[in-house]
Amino acid sequence: MRLAGAGTSGWDKGAPGGVKSSKNAWNTAGDGVGRLGGNVKQALTTLEQGQKGMGAQGVLSAAAQREVYQSWKHYLDGMTGRCAALQERLEKAGNHQYKGDQQITEAFDEMKKQYKDTPATGGQNAGR
Repeated sequence: MRLAGAGTSGWDKGAPGGVKSSKNAWNTAGDGVGRLGGNVKQALTTLEQGQKGMGAQGVLSAAAQREVYQSWKHYLDGMTGRCAALQERLEKAGNHQYKGDQQITEAFDEMKKQYKDTPATGGQNAGR
């Protein structure tokens, strides 16, 4: 699927096949990503509340739990930032703040540099 304006000189002309850029579609996508980011923040808050009182020193299970907590906190903090960055780009595209498809592509490519996907876990044969 091509974005509107791909290969044309303007957004209003649409891409081959009659696909047009819709402000509503971009903004709806941005809104959905924003809600997801809010849900992730809520999960992080719940995780932080569950962490309270887990300060027993010298207990191996408490140490392991702190390590897991820090790992998830780091992951969820990153996901919250990624949702905010994606929402911003989607809304800018919907409001035609980018100057065509090239600038949209560059904005999303820049985000790929900042937020690298983590490798998949489980289900891999690990060279077996």
